[in-house]
Amino acid sequence: MIDLYYWPTPNGKKVSIFLEETGTPYKVIPVQISRGDQFKPEFLKINPNHRMPAIVDHQPADGGAPISVFESGAILFYLAEKTGKLWPQDLRTKYEVAQWVIWQVANQGPKLGEAGHFRRLGDREGNQSYAVRRFTDEANRLYGVLNMRLRDRPYLAGDQFTIADIISYPWTVGWQAQGQDINEFKHFKRWFDDLSTRPGVQRGLAVGADLAVDNTKLPPEEQERIRKILYNQRAIPVAD
Repeated sequence: MIDLYYWPTPNGKKVSIFLEETGTPYKVIPVQISRGDQFKPEFLKINPNHRMPAIVDHQPADGGAPISVFESGAILFYLAEKTGKLWPQDLRTKYEVAQWVIWQVANQGPKLGEAGHFRRLGDREGNQSYAVRRFTDEANRLYGVLNMRLRDRPYLAGDQFTIADIISYPWTVGWQAQGQDINEFKHFKRWFDDLSTRPGVQRGLAVGADLAVDNTKLPPEEQERIRKILYNQRAIPVAD
């Protein structure tokens, strides 16, 4: 059994999609990030970076004690290796997949996240026009990278659906909030539409739908409290 420490964000949905696609048994343990669950001591033992998702595998392959894994890319590598699914191990395909997983965690996720952040922020912290333009343009560039990659193959690593596709897809669901028009990227859109019809993807996206909260509908003072938790974090003090 896999314990999935989860909140319904793009990073969380990467893992729930994999688990649903492969039929891997798992239990969702909500990490309510707007409440600060990610800073609780028991969660920090699993993920010292105080971010979700994270997993605990109670039946690791070595037969030993439960093993915890954090960071979405590492989690997908671990689960794919454990299940023997969605990460082909022939030399060439293996590294086609690996490089696109790392591309996602190093490029796509951070930059699309910043695009969404600054576009939501408005002028609450002063004029953000440069940041909005900078990250909206970078988001556009990254959609272009996907579009070019997919012009001559059905999936990111070639002919097979893999964890490379799973890890990239959830961050593209919010393309409108990132200031993009995916109709500009026909090869990407074909891939996006194809993945959007997969039952496992649909189930994975739906995980935690009952947990999600629309912060824009909360009172202003509650929105401010949540912003203080989620944004402009600094180091957690460490006892001597």
